[in-house]
Amino acid sequence: MKKRFQKIYLEISNICNLKCSFCPGTKRQPHVMTEEEFSTLLPKLRPWTDYLYFHLMGEPLCHPQLERFLQLAGESGFRVILTTNGSLLQRHQQMLLHSPALHKVNISLHAFEANDLSVPFGDYLHQCISFGQAAEGKTLVVYRLWNQGGADEKNGEILAAMKVAFHNPWQEERRGLRIGERVYLEYGDKFDWPDLTAKDEGDQVFCYGLRDQIGVLCDGTVVPCCLDHEGDIALGNLHLESMEDILSKPRSVAIYQGFQNKKATEELCRKCGYARRFR
Repeated sequence: MKKRFQKIYLEISNICNLKCSFCPGTKRQPHVMTEEEFSTLLPKLRPWTDYLYFHLMGEPLCHPQLERFLQLAGESGFRVILTTNGSLLQRHQQMLLHSPALHKVNISLHAFEANDLSVPFGDYLHQCISFGQAAEGKTLVVYRLWNQGGADEKNGEILAAMKVAFHNPWQEERRGLRIGERVYLEYGDKFDWPDLTAKDEGDQVFCYGLRDQIGVLCDGTVVPCCLDHEGDIALGNLHLESMEDILSKPRSVAIYQGFQNKKATEELCRKCGYARRFR
């Protein structure tokens, strides 16, 4: 039976090893999800999706129990997607490539230019590329350059290195370029994260939140989408309520029906730069 959500973002930690200029971070209390918390949430999420993203805020490769979480998710029937800044890939490469549950790894290459890293750019890029080469034909790898109009000065150097590493003909796809077997390169414009202090852009908004995705913060708080980094639209808590009860609340129903009519019922959604892409 088809699940309601194409994906659920499960934030296993809101702690990151970098501070990217394009990322708003979070003022929430730092928290690393425990195995008990994680195991409690899995059966509550299983009826709703087949795909779990270990991400919302935070760097999933920083989690000390990542290997165990991948194992537990796989045993529950989930396929897992990781979104990483790439700085820890070399350390975890063998573990990741031998995880049956791992479906895809998104690598945000634009993280390098947004940080003052202790490693040289060439070393950082080498480990990111090496991971894609090792995973080619096995695990989906998507390199992201979501920095158009932002810190994109090194994109030419990145592309040149990619051409050398993945030298077979590149093919255009709907969302970017296929540069190897199950290896892709995606471009995207820099966007403004939703923020309650930002300018209200009006309620003419469409979003896939509560339609094909939903987010769960590391304390169990359910939010409509992967960009609610502060939990401003807290719909409930999965440690205390069922997903059915949370989704049937008037606030949840209003958000869903509002987007169906291309209207934002929440202030945060009216201040979301990403949602304006769908106008």
